[in-house]
Amino acid sequence: MSETKNKTFSRIGTGAAGLAVLLVIIGAVNLIVANMRIRLDLTGEKLYTLSKGSRQVLGSLENDVTLKFYFSSSSPEMPMALKTYANQVQDLLKEYELAGKGRVTLEAYDPKPDSDAEEWAQRYGIEPQQTNPFGQPVYFGLVAVSGETEQSMPGLNPRTEATLEYDITRLITRVAWPEKPVVGVMSSLSVLGQPQNPMMMQRRQPRDEGWAAFRELRKDYTVREVNIDVDKIDEDIKTLVVIHPKNLSDKALFAIDQFVLRGGRLIACVDPFSVADFEANQQQNPMMMQMGGGAAGPSTLGKLFDSWGVTFDNTKVVADISCATKLNAGNGRVEDNPAFLSLGKANMANDDLLTSQLSSVMMPFAGALSDNTAKDLTFTPLITTSDDNACLVDQMSAQFGVSAMRAQLKPDGARRVLAARLQGAFKTAFPDGPGAGGDDADNTATNKPADMLASGSSTVMLFADADFFNDRFSVQVMNTLFGAVAQPINDNLTLFGNTVEQSAGREELIGVRSRGQFNRPFAKVDALEVKAMKQWQAEEQRLESALQETQQRLSDLQQKKTGNERMILSREQQDELARFRKQQADTRRQLKDVRKNLNRDIERLGLSLKVVNIALIPVLVIGFGIFRGIRRKKR
Repeated sequence: MSETKNKTFSRIGTGAAGLAVLLVIIGAVNLIVANMRIRLDLTGEKLYTLSKGSRQVLGSLENDVTLKFYFSSSSPEMPMALKTYANQVQDLLKEYELAGKGRVTLEAYDPKPDSDAEEWAQRYGIEPQQTNPFGQPVYFGLVAVSGETEQSMPGLNPRTEATLEYDITRLITRVAWPEKPVVGVMSSLSVLGQPQNPMMMQRRQPRDEGWAAFRELRKDYTVREVNIDVDKIDEDIKTLVVIHPKNLSDKALFAIDQFVLRGGRLIACVDPFSVADFEANQQQNPMMMQMGGGAAGPSTLGKLFDSWGVTFDNTKVVADISCATKLNAGNGRVEDNPAFLSLGKANMANDDLLTSQLSSVMMPFAGALSDNTAKDLTFTPLITTSDDNACLVDQMSAQFGVSAMRAQLKPDGARRVLAARLQGAFKTAFPDGPGAGGDDADNTATNKPADMLASGSSTVMLFADADFFNDRFSVQVMNTLFGAVAQPINDNLTLFGNTVEQSAGREELIGVRSRGQFNRPFAKVDALEVKAMKQWQAEEQRLESALQETQQRLSDLQQKKTGNERMILSREQQDELARFRKQQADTRRQLKDVRKNLNRDIERLGLSLKVVNIALIPVLVIGFGIFRGIRRKKR
């Protein structure tokens, strides 16, 4: 009996010891794993992995950078959603510290009321936010310090999560390389804003701060306005952005010409019809605009394009049925406007750093660029239309909606270029100087400056639209806890930022800025809608043709009548009207069927996706269980 008890106690002791050893092992493994950074990013575009561009920036650091993360983690006033987001931010900052290989140090602070951390947060410009009118302020910001240079992100916002990595990497570059390149901006539009006059201040009207794209640009560059009638570009300007250049004088064109020939980088945005220009003129002189007047008009670089071998017809607008945008047509109607281009990955040059990661770009009423360049210049298309659904329509017709341009919507199988890079050896467009060969023959000799350049190598970026980075088509302003935030609605600002970055800044940032998008388009649904739109358009054109034929037939019958007979419908006319009404009703029913079939196809696709997403995993689990049970029985 005693022996049995001893064996029992021995077994219990052995089991307890084994359990204790197991717990120790589990605790040790847990402690080791807790300090290890094991992550698996299963997203298609690696949205949660530090990009190659960020790693390149960190690898080229010459001086140490300290990241100071300020977050009121212990404050009861801090919303739980922000706490969750703060954990994501801190996790990403740890990735920077690891990738920095000793050059980047992360410091986390909890700025409690009246603490040293709070005092330093305020010194660095981290904005205190009041989540509760009667509570203590909270802090959520980031500071980068390198030597004597410091920069801050005063408030981190979950709404800008898609650009978080770019913002952090850009913050590091600002302190690591504090010199700001000079970017010149020449425009007929108020892209840089206007100073607030005393009258507006008295009326408490908000100041015109310009487009969000240029407000962002000022964070990394010295932005300098260049007069639209300038005769020479300042020597310290290395990159010139020209937006909607309307009716430029030869003097201004010559200044741009010489800027390019001396090696300056040019970004030119021309437009057959600028919505921003139209609306600005409508506000300034609504009566003139209603009567068809006003100063709104197309833009081009004229003689420069001719010299470079670039064709741009500023009377034509590109329409692409496969890139149509849904717009409010009034009276509660929504129509697909093919001149309002919503471009996707298929329209981007996937082998070019500038556009390879873009997936959504909007260009309203863009023109088309054509390549007729000489062998010394390379014309590289970056953004194009589809090759089977695009065509050109009159600029005037496009302004009045789909109905006005419907007769011209005939795809011709040509792929139109909306943005391109021009690179190589340029020749001057003014071999005899500006104004030479004009009405005054004496100007021929005197207008050729002594230091004039005849040729030179450079790079020119061309866009056939000047509205794509206007606020209306690129951002949505959101009022948040951290103030008004301009949230991107597509990749338009990314495209513009990439272009300036490639011309004037650090190219590594392009790969960071152009990260994948969290929202993905429904490509299959878009294809179904394009197919239905083509059918709809064909049926509608048939109806219009039938209507015109019937009206012509009725007119011919009416002309055969004399006197009082003209007031009475003949039997032949009545039959013709009845036939047309029946045909019209049949065609309208067919149009409805086209729309019903589209909706049915989309609903069927949605149902299939739901079945796959909801039922597939349980079915696989059940199937695996049955398979395993059968195998066990066989054994």
